[in-house]
Amino acid sequence: MRLSWTRLCLLAAATLLLAACGFQLRGAYPLAFDSIYLGMPETGEMHARLKRSIMAGSKVDVANSREAAQVMLQVLTDRQAKNILSLSAAGRVSEYQLVRTFSFRLVGTDNREWLSPGQITVRRDISYNDDQVLSKESEETLLWRDMQNDLIQQILRRLSAAKVPPPPSPAAAAAGGDGAGQPQN
Repeated sequence: MRLSWTRLCLLAAATLLLAACGFQLRGAYPLAFDSIYLGMPETGEMHARLKRSIMAGSKVDVANSREAAQVMLQVLTDRQAKNILSLSAAGRVSEYQLVRTFSFRLVGTDNREWLSPGQITVRRDISYNDDQVLSKESEETLLWRDMQNDLIQQILRRLSAAKVPPPPSPAAAAAGGDGAGQPQN
């Protein structure tokens, strides 16, 4: 009986410590919209992984068309680069930096911004050795995949910060505008 009581106390203490440090499982993101259209190629790996993450972590539907969605994720840029970081004494590359830059914005069906344009840059360093070409290629592939997973998590965190834009001001509505892109006085 005493052993089980000790285990129960340890389990309770561990639970309290995890709760106190702010631990939270990844994947559950509260989103302020009901449906989203991903403005990127549907055949791409990024589209498939982002769609899967959105559907697994929320009740948001990923629409197949812009018209069927409440909001649209507009991809402004998505670039990958492999930069040389250092050279050996013989003038050969000894280290690379992999960089993925992704910028986007979230707009509603009325073109009002739910989330202003933002940019996420993910970097990883990788050493290189001419004697280990195949293993370094495999390592690079794994790093690109890891960077994409990190990028998706950051996109989801930013999407969870999106808010419903305020309705257009009466002056903008009277002028026939929707308020989007109108300068603030």
